[in-house]
Amino acid sequence: MKQNLDSLFNSNILVVVPARGGSKGIKLKNLQKINGISLVEIAGNVVSELDYINQAIVSTDHPEIANLANKSGLDSPFFRPKDLSGDFISDVEVLTHSLKEMEKIKKIQYDLIVMLQPTSPTRKPYHVTKAILKLIEKKHDSVITISKLDSKYHPLKQFLLEDQNIKYFDNKGQTIIARQQLNDTYVRNGLVYVMTRDCLINQKKVISENCGYLIIDEPTANIDSLEDLKLAQDLISSHT
Repeated sequence: MKQNLDSLFNSNILVVVPARGGSKGIKLKNLQKINGISLVEIAGNVVSELDYINQAIVSTDHPEIANLANKSGLDSPFFRPKDLSGDFISDVEVLTHSLKEMEKIKKIQYDLIVMLQPTSPTRKPYHVTKAILKLIEKKHDSVITISKLDSKYHPLKQFLLEDQNIKYFDNKGQTIIARQQLNDTYVRNGLVYVMTRDCLINQKKVISENCGYLIIDEPTANIDSLEDLKLAQDLISSHT
């Protein structure tokens, strides 16, 4: 691994942990705790084990989140403006704001941007490293981590409701008799997003046309509800 890591040291890498205070599903979701540690601190603790990272920050509009992020080693050099803290603000907008602010503050240009969402607390440091190396070695514009989807949730087995009627999400679903007819499908698990500066600033994308992937075989949790939080607690506790 050391030889491969040499390529990382030639890149200026900015890690952004997006953690706003608002949340519809769980109030102050990013402050929820697992084994006494908040989700934003868990993300920061992962970054603290990556000694090749040039800068790691939290993008937040909430003072308590900023304080806890600082305790885990994440900087909070600015507060996210109100117009970037709503429910329908894209990752591209948040990351672009963070990148431009940090380049102005540090007076440097970053090569790679890594997004680590606190709501995916089962990530490990090696997930981040592998994703970055995949981007560099395969010359992708972006890389995301994905998990294989259980066949019972395959798109061709899903339905939409229209008024009082049910219809296939995809009409090809009518031809499915056995799961052996289904190709494997995957879902993004939120552990790691990596992208080049060009991908973010010029293409204005997190998932580009030239996007690579890193398949995560271990169980993961992406927290939107209290049930998800309990799953994350169980998964983390079973590996400690």
